[in-house]
Amino acid sequence: MGELRIILLLIVSLLAAVSVVTGHNITAILSQFPEYSEFNNYLTQTKLDDEINSRETITVLVLNNGAVSSLAAKHPLSVVKGVLSLHVLLDYYDNKKLHAISDGTTLSTTLYQTTGNSPGNVGFVNITDLKGGKVGFGSAVPGSKLDSSYTKSVKQIPYNISVLEIDAPIIAPGILTAPAPSADVNITGLLEKAGCKTFVKLITDTGVLKVFQTAASKGLTVFAPSDEAFKAAGVPDLSKLSNAELVALLQYHALATYTPKGSLKTAKDPISTLATNGAGKYDLTVETAGDSVTLDSGVGTSRVASTVLDSTPLCIFTVDNVLLPTELFGKSPSPAPSLSPETSPSSAPAPAALSPEPAAAPSPFLSPPAPPTSSPTAGPAPSDGPTADSQNSNASNAVDGVKAPSFILALVTVSVSVIISSVMS
Repeated sequence: MGELRIILLLIVSLLAAVSVVTGHNITAILSQFPEYSEFNNYLTQTKLDDEINSRETITVLVLNNGAVSSLAAKHPLSVVKGVLSLHVLLDYYDNKKLHAISDGTTLSTTLYQTTGNSPGNVGFVNITDLKGGKVGFGSAVPGSKLDSSYTKSVKQIPYNISVLEIDAPIIAPGILTAPAPSADVNITGLLEKAGCKTFVKLITDTGVLKVFQTAASKGLTVFAPSDEAFKAAGVPDLSKLSNAELVALLQYHALATYTPKGSLKTAKDPISTLATNGAGKYDLTVETAGDSVTLDSGVGTSRVASTVLDSTPLCIFTVDNVLLPTELFGKSPSPAPSLSPETSPSSAPAPAALSPEPAAAPSPFLSPPAPPTSSPTAGPAPSDGPTADSQNSNASNAVDGVKAPSFILALVTVSVSVIISSVMS
């Protein structure tokens, strides 16, 4: 009986360890520092916080309230988002690593590089150890100056997230150029170029395009099926839908909020669509695997294939399959259910007759490979850094997290199996 009690205590201890070792939440981390409240606020407004929280190894170069307020006073939210995304490095840097950069300089990929809107080296940041305790940051575009300096370390959860303060914004050439206001964006032109001509014709013929254009200024996310998606086996004959049903189907491919990919990756509950109303839920659930995002309608799934546009407050994606809501097509993916004879085929366009010529879709929205420079290597930290780490975290204080690393769960599984085997023998 005593042995069983010891075993149970060991299992409880292992499970407790899992609950302690967690991920990170950038909003919770920065909320502890009032001097970064503006930076934190704009991370939330632009949904960059979701993107940061969805990644496992990351460094945030934070700016104080004065620097952020000066930037936000001169530029629209879409520009602010671009600049802040250039301050999120897809690698882990702390005080020690900054002063141990191989050859004294390196290029680091940023979140801005993943948007697909960064030609050349615009999405990379140059990090250079200037010696004398100073580390400079600047755009990796040739000819750019190191106009920002490392000030201090703010907080680390080792090898998961590091927050470092720098004294001025990193500005890449062209990043301060504001994109067209969302109300002026040519939605159909972007979709046609992305290979979604069938979807364009449908939303134009039914008037759904006007709904999209009206919503775009307040917040809109569109999931546009490719032309090939409409030709795929199992897609119902849309000409058999009534006009109201076709409108509901098309509105099911949009959200009434600005929801970039990072926000989709952190969505846990079903999300409402433009088709959501009192008569039916018309919602979607989101599944993620690494950087891949899949939408589940209850009838079938569709992968978010590429980002056509991500400019606050408008986001447009392409998807691999037509999203079929259960409210119209039931839960069985095949065969497609027949609609009642009362429906009016003549009121809706028939996609089969459109015969669009597919355009080449943009490449999937994935994190880019590391830049072609030597990677920094760890080494001893000099004694002349700006300041020592102000808040280094370990397993006992990483309470700002979201989930336990998979290797911890595996460790618990193996440990419990060993314990049970010992008891049985």
